[in-house]
Amino acid sequence: MFNDDYAREFCADQDTGVCDAFTEGQVFTLDNPGKPIGFCEEAWSAITRYVFAFTVGGGGFFNGGWMKDENTMIACCNDGIRPVVFKLERVDE
Repeated sequence: MFNDDYAREFCADQDTGVCDAFTEGQVFTLDNPGKPIGFCEEAWSAITRYVFAFTVGGGGFFNGGWMKDENTMIACCNDGIRPVVFKLERVDE
């Protein structure tokens, strides 16, 4: 995503465009709650609580009033100009 109106009003470099730290459809598979190599620190900081919840038995607190499926969470990084939205899924193997 790219919030062009905010970029024009607030950013020194208004031509930043979408975040280049990730590509659409990129997949990360984790066996533990550690940050993947090269993963954006700011994005990781924003989603790590959900990743940790999945690694300790699921995301039961997501559903009921928030997510329809306790094994899925939609979250995003904290960049207001060019946020990246993540679909987090707990996958049992």
